[in-house]
Amino acid sequence: MKVLGYAAKTPTAPLAPFTFDRREPRPDDVVIEILYCGVCHSDLHQARNDWGFSEYPIVPGHEVIGRVVSVGDSVTKFKAGDLAGIGCMVDSCRECNPCQQGLEQYCEEGNVQTYNGHDRHDHQPTYGGYSQTIIASEAFVLHIPQGIDLKGAAPLLCAGITTWSPLRHWNIGKGSKVAVVGLGGLGHMAIKLAHGLGAEVTLFTRSPGKEADARRLGADHIVYSTDADQMQSVANQFDLIIDTVPYVHDINPYMSTLTLDGTLVFVGFLGDNPPVSTLPLILGRKSVAGSCIGGIAETQEMLDFCGEHGITADVEVIKMDEINDAFERMLKSDVKYRFVIDMSTLSASAK
Repeated sequence: MKVLGYAAKTPTAPLAPFTFDRREPRPDDVVIEILYCGVCHSDLHQARNDWGFSEYPIVPGHEVIGRVVSVGDSVTKFKAGDLAGIGCMVDSCRECNPCQQGLEQYCEEGNVQTYNGHDRHDHQPTYGGYSQTIIASEAFVLHIPQGIDLKGAAPLLCAGITTWSPLRHWNIGKGSKVAVVGLGGLGHMAIKLAHGLGAEVTLFTRSPGKEADARRLGADHIVYSTDADQMQSVANQFDLIIDTVPYVHDINPYMSTLTLDGTLVFVGFLGDNPPVSTLPLILGRKSVAGSCIGGIAETQEMLDFCGEHGITADVEVIKMDEINDAFERMLKSDVKYRFVIDMSTLSASAK
C-alpha cells in the first residue's frame, strides 16, 4: 500500500515528504493509523548517520501511538478501533534464549528495528512512525491504557521503557535510593518512574536552575555534580544510578555515591567512554552496567503502570513540517522534555 511519510534521503538532507510502499498485511499483522509519534534523539542520529549504519531513505519514528484500522485473520489481541502502540522494534527471532525470556531487545539474531531495519520475511526496509500508517505482528504491538493522554504516552514507548527496564531489573521500590544523571527526555522519565515506584530520587546535574523542575517531576534531592562538598554528602547512598547522558563523560565521580552492591547503568550513550577506576568496584562490590529499552511484556507492564498512576512524558506537540526545526532545537536541548508530532498534520505538511 502507498503511504505518505517524512524521510531523510541523505545524511545532510532535511526531512521531507516521501511516499513509499508498506508491505501487505500478513495473518498475524495489525495495521495502525498513526495519531502521534514521539521524536527521539536516535531519530536525529540515524537521519544524519551519526552511528554509521543508516540506509537511505529513512523514515524515522519509534514512539508510535495510533488506532487499529484492521487486523489479520490470526490476530486475537487487537480489533479495529483499539488504541495501540509500537516502540523501537517490530520483530525478533522469537526462539533464542533472550526472546524466550521476553527480552526481545537482546535477540541473539538481532531484533528488527521499527525503522532502518529489514523485515525478517521479505527482507525489505522497515519504515517508522513519521508516516500515516504502520504494520507489525500483534506480538510486537502494545495496548494503550484507556484514559491516558495519548500525546504524552508516545515517548513512553522509548524514553519510558528505556528507564523503566533498569528500575525493574534492579528491583527498585519503596526504600530504594535512586539517582538520575541528566535531565532530558530519558532523565525526566527516570525521575517520574522511580518516584512512582516509591523510591527516594536524586537528580545529579551540572546545570543550575533545574531544581524546581526536578522537584515537580518527583525528585526529592538535587545534587550539583561539580560541587565536591555536595558529592561528598551523598557518598555511599545509591542503590542504582541511571546515567542518561548521551555523550562521552567521566563517571568516576559518581562511583563513590553508590552503596555496597550499587550499580551505575548507562542508558543514554553508545560508544567508548573514559576508563573507570576499579578501586570502588572492588572495594565496594559496585558495578557499571548497560541497559537497552525493554521487552514487549515489560513495555506493556510499564504502560499499564503509567495508566494506573497517571504518568506520561512532558511534551511539546509539533506539526510534521516543523520536524527539522525540532531536530535543531534538540541539539541545543531546547525542549521540555520530548517533541511529539501530531500526525494529523502530515497531509497538509506535504503540500
